[in-house]
Amino acid sequence: MEQDLRDASTVSRIGRAALYERLPLLRAGYAAAALWDTGTSEIDVAALHQGYLRMFKKNGGTVMTRAIVTDLVYSAVGWQIATPQGDFTAQRVVNAAGAWAEAVGQMAGAERIGLVPKRRTALMVDAPAGCDTGSLPLTIDVAEEFYLKPDAGKLLISPANEDPEAPCDVQPDEMDIALCVDRIERAFDLSVKRVESPWAGLRSFVADKSPVAGFSHKARGFYWLAGQGGYGIQSAPSLAQYAAAELMGKPVPEYILAERLDPQTIQPDREGLGL
Repeated sequence: MEQDLRDASTVSRIGRAALYERLPLLRAGYAAAALWDTGTSEIDVAALHQGYLRMFKKNGGTVMTRAIVTDLVYSAVGWQIATPQGDFTAQRVVNAAGAWAEAVGQMAGAERIGLVPKRRTALMVDAPAGCDTGSLPLTIDVAEEFYLKPDAGKLLISPANEDPEAPCDVQPDEMDIALCVDRIERAFDLSVKRVESPWAGLRSFVADKSPVAGFSHKARGFYWLAGQGGYGIQSAPSLAQYAAAELMGKPVPEYILAERLDPQTIQPDREGLGL
């Protein structure tokens, strides 16, 4: 992992003493070292979503809910899209259907990308008495078997699971919750007495865990925007500008290419997808 992060100037290795000074909640003897990242920030996801919606509506966009796509056919006048809220026509369709993106792609006659929705469970628990949660860092197990972060005076914890699940309104699994509590209690000096607000979500991945962004090579005017996995929020601004450039026939912004992105690595026809 250190080798993978060798170019990350904000990441450094810290030893046992520094680790326990910064994370006193860690159980004695649990860890000998850690990677410390000073370049991260927390994103207010709800505020970001609302901001995007305001921008979308300001630019003339219309949000239609309860409008599941029931039919998607390309004709001489473009895409014919049938929904319970009415029928629509469009020259181009952007498939940003999340866990349902593979199903929408098949409805359109596009290539398969092998998208797999995976369940992630999280829950809130009380911090130990006297614990200053405000000073605690987000802590992720090196094998990504759990994470813990402070949240409004409590602790948000997760088993960091990735369990395949059919597209649905997913609910937290009791086994996930029990596994999470066990892992957290083994790593940290705390005893979970009560679980609050458990929830689950679907994070969708393709085989190489990179996003899929690009025009279908089988369905005319059909654009894939799927497979963001657990990094959709962080990648949204740049990935949206990348997709917008392609959809409008403009060059991909230089600041994106400057980050050493090879556009072929996120195309829907890249090797290894759809298996």
